[in-house]
Amino acid sequence: MDIEKGLQALGLSQNETKVYLALVEMGSSKAGKIAKATKIQRSSCYEAVNSLLNKGMVSFAVVGKIKFFQATSPRRLLEIVKEQEDIAKEILPKLSEKHKATKITGQVRLFKGKKGVISVLNDIVRDGSDNCVFGSEGQIRQKLPEFHNQFIRMLKERKIKVREIGRQGTSKTNLENTRFVPKAVSSPVSTNIYGDKIAIIIWTDEPEAIVIENSAAALAYKNYFEFMWENAKKS
Repeated sequence: MDIEKGLQALGLSQNETKVYLALVEMGSSKAGKIAKATKIQRSSCYEAVNSLLNKGMVSFAVVGKIKFFQATSPRRLLEIVKEQEDIAKEILPKLSEKHKATKITGQVRLFKGKKGVISVLNDIVRDGSDNCVFGSEGQIRQKLPEFHNQFIRMLKERKIKVREIGRQGTSKTNLENTRFVPKAVSSPVSTNIYGDKIAIIIWTDEPEAIVIENSAAALAYKNYFEFMWENAKKS
């Protein structure tokens, strides 16, 4: 992953990312030099520096009444992630209770963009139920290459069994649990059936996902999958 994108994914703003990377490269520097190097307006640069100071990503030393700023160790990022995880664990029980109390049964939810699809894939892992998939043609690997290996690893760690129906001629690594339909059957849509949910992922340029949470609908889809499974070819 690109370093700038990685830092922003970890919660740093665009300006904070520019300032931190500039300090990593330049070493100890005055605020004016940082603003010049990053081409950020001075006031915005000072805001980014102060925010990084609060996050412990930057420290400073005063030399003759002048502040010299420097980047702290990049390992501070791991500490921040751990602190955020601890906060999440602390508030999760009460938050889950509130969510459960207001949750609507039989709901349909729409997720947009790559991050939305990743949320759905993480829900498959979190649910822990076996996953029945049809219409998959390696879109996760193609569209979300940075998430693909992580997703496969999480499925294995949770011991989630995946059965898949795909087109003949498409590359599959899980051949033991894969069956095939004729090559002419093509679609940009993949369907995941897990627990009492159906996740329909539409792999267009800007992917979308629809999650239907309804036990009767999930059972109907599962029965349809089993019918296709029995009639699909093993290779």
